[in-house]
Amino acid sequence: MSAMTSDPWDLLVIGAGINGAGVAQAAAAAGYRVLLLEKNAEPARETSSRSSKLIHGGLRYLESFEIPLVYESLRERELLLKLAPRLVQRQTFNIPIYETTRRRQWELYAGLSLYALMSGPWRNRFRRLGRKQAASLPGIEKRGLKAVFQYQDAQTDDAALTRAVLKSARELGAEIRYGARVTGIDLKERGLRLEYETGSGIETVEAACMANAAGPWVHAVNQHMHPPLDMAEPDLVQGAHLVLDEPVEQAWYLEAPQDGRAVFLLPWKNHALLGTTETLYRGDPAQVHCLPQEREYLLQVQHHYFPGRSERVIDEMAGLRVLPRAEGGLFHRSRETVYVTDSGKAPRVVTIVGGKLTVYRKTGETVVRMLSGRLPKRRPVADTACLPLTPD
Repeated sequence: MSAMTSDPWDLLVIGAGINGAGVAQAAAAAGYRVLLLEKNAEPARETSSRSSKLIHGGLRYLESFEIPLVYESLRERELLLKLAPRLVQRQTFNIPIYETTRRRQWELYAGLSLYALMSGPWRNRFRRLGRKQAASLPGIEKRGLKAVFQYQDAQTDDAALTRAVLKSARELGAEIRYGARVTGIDLKERGLRLEYETGSGIETVEAACMANAAGPWVHAVNQHMHPPLDMAEPDLVQGAHLVLDEPVEQAWYLEAPQDGRAVFLLPWKNHALLGTTETLYRGDPAQVHCLPQEREYLLQVQHHYFPGRSERVIDEMAGLRVLPRAEGGLFHRSRETVYVTDSGKAPRVVTIVGGKLTVYRKTGETVVRMLSGRLPKRRPVADTACLPLTPD
């Protein structure tokens, strides 16, 4: 037996990762009655606690000409530095250039110049350290080292940031229910009815609209929908990180010698975070874990640039990016957020595929705007661009 647990909601949000948190905050700020359902017992249990912890524009996305994404991300980075100073901090990044580096110095100079320009006046200025200055940086391999470029980006605790956004959403009136696994979604002419399972049984709620922000489970959630949403199963791309015992003072942007990919070596809670990889994943998202070959790949990158650093791994993590299915290499896939709806006009359902941690706030605003044709008239109570975020 299922029990109706409340009067109809304006918006149901599925998933308490960073995208779900962003949608809930944006909708609650717009004055809507919001219910967020999360299958786990706490938020940010999956991808939103297993990222590279970066709030950044994505310097490498300039290579694939994703300029609008970089521009938006840099604007959001600057905003988050103001709204969440205890959660998001600036960080110095170093890019070492060797005789064998694939990207030439002039290419990096041009890319960093554009990156700085899009960041705004006097923000994210960069500099070039010559051979002697570069060689003075601790631990770096000096043979063949020609220069090091230094620039500014930002770093966060991704899980703590997610919890802070959810805290803001609750303060605006959103309700969050944990341990709620979706079992059925019936789309109706004027809204939808959703069933979910808890430890005490099946419960039912109704709403005008729904946002599917279930991350690696977005397709599984859509499989419970009647009529089904016309959506191809996305690709799940595994990204692994290692937590290394020996700390590092500054962040390093490294070109993997194996394939030219970007790998980061970052300060992380008095240790160092090394990642990430990109491996196509076909299994159960709940079973994702760091593979032996991923560990070897990452440690080889560190040894190439820092042969004297300890390789003692004290923890490892793996998360899943959700990308629209496509041909070609994973590294050069677009990171633009894709929104799949049940209707071109006035949709009831928006499914979020992909997205970046940095732009979660804009993702939330976009989803609410897309659903506005079905949502009732409400009076906004806040602007997410002005709401401070504090640790819970």
